[in-house]
Amino acid sequence: TGERNHAALHTKTADHPLALNIKRTRKKVQREEPPQKMSKLAIAAETEADRYDTATSVKCYECGVEGVKAAHAGPSSALAAAVDGVLRANTFARQEEVKAWEQELTPCEHTLCLEQEAARAIDARGLGQCSKCNLRENLWLCLTCGNLACGRAQFGGVGGNSHALGHNAEVGHPVAVKLGSLTADGTADIYCYACNDERTDPELVAHLAHWGIDIADRVKTEKSLTEMQIEQNLRWEFSMTTQDGKEQAPLFGPEFTGLKNLGNSCYLASTLQCLFDMPEFKTRYYHPNEAPPAAADPANDLETQLRKIADGLLSGRYSKPDPDVVPAAETDVPHQKGLAPAMFKHLMGRGHAEFSTMRQQDAFELLLHLLKLITRSQHAAEGTGVDPVAAFRFAMEQRLQCLQCRKVRYRTDEQDNISIPVPIRRIPKKAGGEGSEGDKKDEFEPVTLRECLDIFTAPEPVELTCPSCGSSAGFEKRTLFKTVPAVLAVNARRFEVVGWVPTKQDVPVIVDDGSISFDAYMSPGMQPGEEPLPDDADVGASGAASSAKFVPNDNALQMLMAMGFPRVRCEKALHATGNADAEAASNWLFGHMDDPDIDTPVDLSGGGGGAAGIGSGAGATVDPKKVEALANMGFSAPQARQALKETGGDVERAVEWVFSHPDAQGDFGGGDDDAAMHPPQPKKLPGSDKLPANFQLQSIVCHKGSSIHAGHYVAFIRKQVPSDAAPSWVLFNDEKVAKAVDVDEMKKFAYVYFFRRV
Repeated sequence: TGERNHAALHTKTADHPLALNIKRTRKKVQREEPPQKMSKLAIAAETEADRYDTATSVKCYECGVEGVKAAHAGPSSALAAAVDGVLRANTFARQEEVKAWEQELTPCEHTLCLEQEAARAIDARGLGQCSKCNLRENLWLCLTCGNLACGRAQFGGVGGNSHALGHNAEVGHPVAVKLGSLTADGTADIYCYACNDERTDPELVAHLAHWGIDIADRVKTEKSLTEMQIEQNLRWEFSMTTQDGKEQAPLFGPEFTGLKNLGNSCYLASTLQCLFDMPEFKTRYYHPNEAPPAAADPANDLETQLRKIADGLLSGRYSKPDPDVVPAAETDVPHQKGLAPAMFKHLMGRGHAEFSTMRQQDAFELLLHLLKLITRSQHAAEGTGVDPVAAFRFAMEQRLQCLQCRKVRYRTDEQDNISIPVPIRRIPKKAGGEGSEGDKKDEFEPVTLRECLDIFTAPEPVELTCPSCGSSAGFEKRTLFKTVPAVLAVNARRFEVVGWVPTKQDVPVIVDDGSISFDAYMSPGMQPGEEPLPDDADVGASGAASSAKFVPNDNALQMLMAMGFPRVRCEKALHATGNADAEAASNWLFGHMDDPDIDTPVDLSGGGGGAAGIGSGAGATVDPKKVEALANMGFSAPQARQALKETGGDVERAVEWVFSHPDAQGDFGGGDDDAAMHPPQPKKLPGSDKLPANFQLQSIVCHKGSSIHAGHYVAFIRKQVPSDAAPSWVLFNDEKVAKAVDVDEMKKFAYVYFFRRV
């Protein structure tokens, strides 16, 4: 196949001489009728036969014979059977990606076993307004008691004050039906608050008749949740037009290749575009003059697939106008077809509860997942080159000071990102004008990146007991940068709980286009005159010893549980944030909703300081069998000991810890003799502590939508466009690549910022 010759390479390395060539020619389709209107949450699958004419031929690389048609060998030959089997088999993309899907709703135990209170006929006049407010749309009927209340605010401007959800929280009735979605054939939106998901009710007609509601003559008056989701997904668009209304001309060439949307994969496309714009990723994975890695199974080899992505995005080989698109005018140039990263998506999502699905995902969570996978692959294949994730790593230094005796403790933690809180301040709505007060969209005061960083690094009180003086007055905690990375990934948290639901708010964050100094956020370290806490003392959340039981802050716990979070998650969040307040804990929860162990109960018995304290766990004993288990996985004994001590003896978490701390020296505390033979070496922190620490915004992942799990993601990247003298901002919107039009506006609402040290 042209300059690549991967088929010949495979023949050489695997000694497989025969290859089947499948040539597809796009059919020209004559559309005489407008396309059918979309009415359900489905993507109709267009078959290969609908789109292409297919011709096949077999080539023998060993003999140099090509063009041998399988049919000439006879229908009963092994060659003909092999060709037929290949043509009948699903392609990789069809096996691993859902090309045609429809949202499947099922009943649950709460709809199947619904118990209703005493029957009564509800006055029709009572079906027109929420029982708690004046809303007359988005009304949900409780099938247990007949209470009518408004739902949550929906996409597209549908109002709601969450009184139906509040009713569930008050009395525990789980199932409600949306009245405006009722149809005569017995279909409607059914929501189970206990399952927190849409469901079906096989006995809906009878359950409604229990309350005197006959649906035989009902006419649907409101859009269903499915219809609103379809309409909202079709609306998401980022401006690609100039001020005079003309569409911005597409860009082509090396480093200007788009990625095709596989259904809900814009979160993946935007993140990959930002990563492979970085020199570290280009150097590590783009080797146009080298053969692919010698992998036995290339489809399941992360190194091969990352090189494949790099070649696709950076070579320019695939950055050409889509030949299947007929431009509306002779001067118009169609956008690219876009590369479909189906194989990579399957590989990186394999075994992950969320990234293995076709659902929209959080781009920031994906970034962390990819960095972890790459770090893990680097560990498994040492000597393959420079670790690109090293550019993200740095150290934060936490300082705790007792408010009574003023003694201090410093702790250093390695990180590869920061998540900064964005203060949410609403602009008061002006009285008068069109529409009611509830119809006006909330507007928010702009904040600067500097203010967000000030909040992120500000001192905060922590309820801890001092092991030195025994005071319960608490501590002051402050976290600053010990070192800074080459690339700083920043997640802007614009979330607040609205009607019991975590909602992303469009708070503008002003980011300068020039150099941004981080000097003020660098930790000065231990200062002259400061007295450290004893090395063998552990700061606990309750009591003077580290073995004291962790007791969650009761007020904060009740507030978090009132928001709808399970108790296990609330305790874990308070444990991780110093047991200080509900706001810090809720922010932690929003950032860790997708953690695989989010519902694993936290150890409240004490013993290790953990997240609630600052003990290093250096004196903890380690189970030799667990050290041996990790050693069998390829880790050294010192690495295993340190990881087990840092994770409370949890083997699974210890494995994750080693992968996320590749530079850790390990614990050589196997005894006095062992310590003498293997003295621990000073650990070199990732990043740099040299000043000035100046950064410039290099790329951003932007999101439109009120939830990170819906809406649309795109990337804006500062790049050198061939026609421009200075770098310009380029928009990567799936397969569309063009110079950005509204980047200043989008910088305000970015979800992930990538800053490069300058």
